[in-house]
Amino acid sequence: MSIIQNIRERGTWILLGLIALALIAFILQDGVGRNNKNSDVITLGVVNGTPINKIEFEQKVQSQLQQYAAQGAQRGQVINDLWNTEVFGLLIKQEAEKIGLSVGAKEVNDVIYGPESPFRQSFTDPTTGEFKVNDLKTQLAELKKSTKKEALDQKEQLERSVITPALEKRILRKYQALLYRGIQAPKWLLEKQYAENSAISNIRFVNVPYTTIADTTIKVSNEEVAAYLKENSASFQIEEAQRNISFVAFSAAPSAADSASTKNNILALKDSFQTSKNAAAYLNKVTPDTRYYDGYLSKNRIQIPEKEAVLSTTIGGLYGPYVDGPNYTIAKVIGTRLLPDSASVRHILIMTTNAQNQVIREDGAAKILIDSIKNAIAGGAQFETMVEKYSEDGGSKANGGIYEMFPQANMVKPFNDFSFENPVGSKGVVKTEFGYHYIEVLKQTTPTPAYNIAYLTLPIIASKETTTTAQTTASKFAADSKDQKSFNTNALKLNKQAVPATSIKAYDFNIQGLGETREVVRWVFEKKVNDVSEPIEVGDAYIVATITSEDKPGPMSVETAKSKNVEVIIRDQKKAETIKTKLKGATLEAIATAAGATVLQADSLSYASTNITGLGNEPKLVGASFNKSLLNKVSAPIAGNSGVFVISVTNLGAIAAPGDMAAFKEQYQGRVSNNILNSVLALKKTAKIEDNRAKLY
Repeated sequence: MSIIQNIRERGTWILLGLIALALIAFILQDGVGRNNKNSDVITLGVVNGTPINKIEFEQKVQSQLQQYAAQGAQRGQVINDLWNTEVFGLLIKQEAEKIGLSVGAKEVNDVIYGPESPFRQSFTDPTTGEFKVNDLKTQLAELKKSTKKEALDQKEQLERSVITPALEKRILRKYQALLYRGIQAPKWLLEKQYAENSAISNIRFVNVPYTTIADTTIKVSNEEVAAYLKENSASFQIEEAQRNISFVAFSAAPSAADSASTKNNILALKDSFQTSKNAAAYLNKVTPDTRYYDGYLSKNRIQIPEKEAVLSTTIGGLYGPYVDGPNYTIAKVIGTRLLPDSASVRHILIMTTNAQNQVIREDGAAKILIDSIKNAIAGGAQFETMVEKYSEDGGSKANGGIYEMFPQANMVKPFNDFSFENPVGSKGVVKTEFGYHYIEVLKQTTPTPAYNIAYLTLPIIASKETTTTAQTTASKFAADSKDQKSFNTNALKLNKQAVPATSIKAYDFNIQGLGETREVVRWVFEKKVNDVSEPIEVGDAYIVATITSEDKPGPMSVETAKSKNVEVIIRDQKKAETIKTKLKGATLEAIATAAGATVLQADSLSYASTNITGLGNEPKLVGASFNKSLLNKVSAPIAGNSGVFVISVTNLGAIAAPGDMAAFKEQYQGRVSNNILNSVLALKKTAKIEDNRAKLY
């Protein structure tokens, strides 16, 4: 049997080269940056002369989308995240090669056969947990000796997809270790920060919030924004070219007539739903997209509109139609019974199928094994021992096979039904899509009414007339709008709001206010400033956009800065100057009287935190609270994030420092290790990178 076939048949084909270095949390997968001799392959990008292969990259994109589908992974986000992963991985690999990092012959042996072997999952006995190194060595040796074409292809595939990424992973860890060990903190600095972290202070203060002055009374000119940008130029740089747009939306969402039509359609099904004997079969025939959970849920687990009315319906009765999100729904109460809301069980799983729906054990063999485990426990064997030795459920094995107080409908149905429909102490074998479970019910909450409800649901969809009207209106608007000026004029005539969307980059997939819409991004970078688009369908609307401006790499423009709340910062600065003129007096009480405020108090402020209860993040205020010169004295006005403050420090003290100095040093080292990430960003800034994402996606 070939080693590739062995891996596949065990159902544990490795997600190759998946690397989670704390360094940058990047993933280095099969063949990153290796040269491809096929000149027909499109190059997605080049990093310091090393190409990123488009086809290999797309394979990784598909793998990531499949792996994280349950988390709602979006293609655009995956592409951009994976691009950064590839770039950072190549940069570090290139840097490691420059300084001569390598994996020696003896170390190669450890990589392939050691504790972190990329073959470990495929060559681990699922029953005993033993990593069968000798089996791996035998199969690799047989593969190495063979001269057959199939064996040669398998060797090349393993070398490219498994072994090389594993060696790269080892090199990258060495590089990470060098950087980490190079970050050192002097003893005096550690002692100073250790002492500061235990420092606390108490203050009395007067606060006049910026909100006491209306925004409309403070004007901010473009000249003031430009001056602020000049003074703070380092914080307002454009790294990559970006564009800004405004768009108008013409809704194609279902109209009132469309809603009424859907309601009539579902009413026409009401009688047949009422008389149906098998709800699951009926719904599968009439509305195959409707999901029916043929089980019982307690009242607090049922989250539907008009819940009380639905639960008050007699068994076999109907309630509705009622609107539930974008649908009309009719609920049918199938049954009710008393059941616990939550339960605790312990179990042993013998798998037949893994999460990728691959068969890893014959059904008959799994049944024989689970029955043997059941008999052994009945004969006196410890449940925990059997879990440790046999269970293949990684989610509970470390906890003795126990799942603590999980709610109804949180497990696959056969597992769920056994856990809730049998009394505490019940034991039995249950088959699910994953294999055979031996389950013991440990605890249950007090039974309460639970309901089995079937829902007949029809989506409220827009009619052809509705969508045609929206498209026609949008097309006329686009035809009448030749440039940005006429675009804005026509939007006003239609009483439509032109919505801005800023900082759009050529490789973006999402636009603020529109969501994932790659088509619009492409248009934005294919056209020029002042152009107006044809109608583009986005969700349940047609949008027409105009390109308002472009930001090239370098200092940020005034218009773009305004969208980054620079006007708010300048306005608050102006407000602070006005407020300071009111804060007159020798004591806090006198200052409070003059400002129409009150004297407040804040205790146990921590040097390690800039947040103050009731005020939020106020670093200047916290810093001043540890100023010894302000002990029992009144400070000058302090312009904070939310307002202007005058304080008096009433006490400076300390609390017992958590942990010892050695532990603090380790924590400190971990925090400053973020500088490793900064070093990678620095490599990126100096690298020569060709990025073709915008052309190929």
